[in-house]
Amino acid sequence: MCSEDPLTVGEVVRRTGVPVSALHFYERQGLIFAGRNSANQRRYPRHMLRRISLIIVAKRLGVPLSDVAAVFATLPTDRAPEHDDWRRVSLIWKRQLEERRRAIESLERELTGCIGCGCLSMRACLLLNPDDTLCHQGPGPVRLQNGASVGRPARRRPCQEQGDPPG
Repeated sequence: MCSEDPLTVGEVVRRTGVPVSALHFYERQGLIFAGRNSANQRRYPRHMLRRISLIIVAKRLGVPLSDVAAVFATLPTDRAPEHDDWRRVSLIWKRQLEERRRAIESLERELTGCIGCGCLSMRACLLLNPDDTLCHQGPGPVRLQNGASVGRPARRRPCQEQGDPPG
């Protein structure tokens, strides 16, 4: 077998440890590509092994497949990506991971001593939302998500009193 010969589905499964169903899913998502031989069987270019490996690593790091797809969309599909292609991809992911790390560190600082609302200060708690006064700012813990400053919100009527459906 020549090192340029495309790989069968079984060979890709053996080399990557990824189940056939996952390979088909990744194809449907546009993350990997396969050609067909004369018997209409899938054949994967060898450079798809690297893409699959990166998908596995990205999943382990919690990178959404949509982010992987966006980055992979910048890579050539008709040939193996070159060093500069991979460098560009790695810089994109490095920036994304740095942003996620900063967000996690910020969340960690905000939640220190607050898990289960063990706060000792009702004025400093970013999860506190008396009378649902933050309902108009969006769903979820809006102060944590928006990086708002610590402090109590201005007094407002609850959303239900303002005619909004309960939520």
